[in-house]
Amino acid sequence: MKRKCQKILELIFHHPVSGNIKWNDIESLFIELGAEISEREGSRIGVRLFNTRKVFHRPHPSPNTDKGAVASIREWLRENKAVPK
Repeated sequence: MKRKCQKILELIFHHPVSGNIKWNDIESLFIELGAEISEREGSRIGVRLFNTRKVFHRPHPSPNTDKGAVASIREWLRENKAVPK
């Protein structure tokens, strides 16, 4: 895994939950993990990863992902054993 993606993964699992993670970095992490990303209505995107599909909202107008979304992503990654080394 690229070092930048490893750092994003570490930020996602950092306690307390960070509100300063750029959404573009999270999308890059998903792609690095093998995800297929599809555009949906409005600011929604579909992410197919771990044989499941999740729908997320891209944040706007701020590029930062809110804490609730980060916590949701963290739980999804934890359930599928994609935790930082």
